[in-house]
Amino acid sequence: MQAYKYLIIGGGMTAEAAVQGIRDVDPSGSIGIISKETQPPYKRPPLTKGLWKGEALESIWLKTGNLNVQIHQNRTVLKLDPLNRIAVDDQGEEYSYQKLLIATGGTPRRLKNAPEDVIYFRNFDDYERVKALAGKVNKFIIIGGGFIGSEIAAALRMKKKQVTMIFPELGIGAALFPAELSEYINTYYRKKGIEVLSSEMVASVTKEAGGYVVKTLTGKIISGDAVIAGLGVIPDVTLAQAAGLEVTNGIVVDEYLRTRREDIFAAGDVANFFNSSLGKHIRVEHEDNALTMGKSAGQNMAGKKVPYHHLPFFYSDLFDLGYEAVGETDSRLETVSDWKKQFKEGVIYYLQDRRVRGVLLWNIFEQIPHARALIAEKGPFSAASLKNKLPYEEKVEEATVE
Repeated sequence: MQAYKYLIIGGGMTAEAAVQGIRDVDPSGSIGIISKETQPPYKRPPLTKGLWKGEALESIWLKTGNLNVQIHQNRTVLKLDPLNRIAVDDQGEEYSYQKLLIATGGTPRRLKNAPEDVIYFRNFDDYERVKALAGKVNKFIIIGGGFIGSEIAAALRMKKKQVTMIFPELGIGAALFPAELSEYINTYYRKKGIEVLSSEMVASVTKEAGGYVVKTLTGKIISGDAVIAGLGVIPDVTLAQAAGLEVTNGIVVDEYLRTRREDIFAAGDVANFFNSSLGKHIRVEHEDNALTMGKSAGQNMAGKKVPYHHLPFFYSDLFDLGYEAVGETDSRLETVSDWKKQFKEGVIYYLQDRRVRGVLLWNIFEQIPHARALIAEKGPFSAASLKNKLPYEEKVEEATVE
């Protein structure tokens, strides 16, 4: 049995940030990481962004190993014994701990009855597979029009690949963007050379000689050399459920990121936490949350007691368009669009009961702190009162001459 003061299950950005948090408080306590990944901790966003634009591969690796941490790669924890504080992996190895962090992230949703080699884009190995394929074949079928689907479609098209997108919604990013913006992105992607098949449900995916065939419920037949699916993820709560922890859309944690057991913490994609600005429990699957929440969890594990009240933001690049967003950005809410230049630059506000619940900054940057402050305000807000509210320009007081 290997004994650690701090044990982390999961080897992603949350785990790396937790190590940083622990080391801020405890420079020498033993730390172990058990990771399903075949690679040490790395930055995930470049897998669908920067690496396709020429960013050096070396830039994604995190420095976790420099902080006196033992990383057990390509291992899956199958059993957790909270009473005896022991975790057991798929090779029968046992690990004891004083404090435990569950940072297991999420598992990609899968297509039913599809070939095993459909790529559910999520990790570094998936990136390597797609990169290798892009060097050999030309026709890619992307199933899903959300965050991953829109990014990997743009990445492959920038590499001059033939790309077809298939998704059931009316427009790309329909869960996030108001209808008129989502439909504009459809047109924008088509102008970039991508075949966009919106409002289409996949009926079947089959593997045939020389590639794959995707059939839709309306009878469309699309052939390609590779199929990539971006269908969202399901929080990986198997261990937490078996250990008797509270699970509701993720592992429920308090403001110190503790589960119902004070020696077990959860953070990152898998954690369901209360956010005071929104006044509700949320679960966030983006980089900012992984980094800030992971660090707070590490500090709390080491005894500092740092409440987590952060409202995370996220961002994306779609060819030469870019956006940042924060809060509850659900297109089913009332939306108010304040365009400086329609579909090119502007701010979209998401309202409920005359309060701002979320803000989308379209090709406008460095405004997230001001957007967070707006979300924290009680309002009431109207479309008129939000006109020119952001971007916020700092007022510079003129010096007086005496």
